[in-house]
Amino acid sequence: MSRRLSLFVFILMASIGWALADEPAYDPLAVPANRKAEALDLTVKDTQRDRKIPVRVYLPAAKTPAAVVLFSHGLGGSREGNPYLGEHWSGRGYVVVCLQHAGSDEAVWKDVPLLQRMAAMRRAANLQNTLLRLKDVPAVIDQLERWNQAADSPLAGRLDLARIGMSGHSFGAVTTQGVSGQRMGRDAARFTDKRIKAALAMSPNSPKSGGDPQRLFGGVAIPWLLMTGTKDVAAVGDADVASRLAVFPALPPGGKYELVLHGAEHEAFSDRDLPGSRKQRNPNHHRVILALSTAFWDAWLRGDTPARAWLDKKGPASVLEKNDRWQNK
Repeated sequence: MSRRLSLFVFILMASIGWALADEPAYDPLAVPANRKAEALDLTVKDTQRDRKIPVRVYLPAAKTPAAVVLFSHGLGGSREGNPYLGEHWSGRGYVVVCLQHAGSDEAVWKDVPLLQRMAAMRRAANLQNTLLRLKDVPAVIDQLERWNQAADSPLAGRLDLARIGMSGHSFGAVTTQGVSGQRMGRDAARFTDKRIKAALAMSPNSPKSGGDPQRLFGGVAIPWLLMTGTKDVAAVGDADVASRLAVFPALPPGGKYELVLHGAEHEAFSDRDLPGSRKQRNPNHHRVILALSTAFWDAWLRGDTPARAWLDKKGPASVLEKNDRWQNK
């Protein structure tokens, strides 16, 4: 190689190195400074079931079509819950749609005498409400498709419905699992909505009466992220830490992840304490949840290569604490 060519190659390689050095490292926690999330309260009317589904929509700043993330609340919750997720994910450029499920929402306990509330919650955790929730999700996606095309809708042209993520906590995790690949009853595909491209279940569960977890989860075809804690036990239902941890081993490989937060109780994934809470929250838990969930959406809804590398390699270690556990396959 001539001296002149060698000098040219050196300058070229140095320029590439300087350019790469100037690029900021991938950071799933970064959001625009002083940004206030725009939130819209709308109602989906499912005429076939004569059912109304309230939703809260968090919009990103950009007006161009954005990937959509749905969120399903836990038992006794509402569309107003978990704003830390809606605000952060929308700050990262997603349209976040928080569903409210009549029959298992806050109306279950709000006007009930204090000593009767827990019994009311237990009654609401039933098969009928599970089925209502599973049918709420496609009804909402159907309406989003209509709103996206309606000139007079505030969501007109704002939704990229080829990239939909589904998420939820507790009863919302049951909902998420059911519409994104879990076998439900004899017909494995009965409630699976193929428009959903990735799913995040907070406090997942392998039903104790559902049989072999491999049978329930072995057919999941899309990326799943599971989040739980070493003390993740709810006041209602028979789910325990073991049943939550049984889901990940049963999933087939390919875009599957599990986070186990050390010391995290059931409400670690929510914004409020739940009855029976026994310890102070760890402020790092929400930081971890936001970082890993954002990287997951970026990697699997946007196809973001740096996000995928961050998620699959050393990125999670930068936010996890010593005794937290993280694995993927």
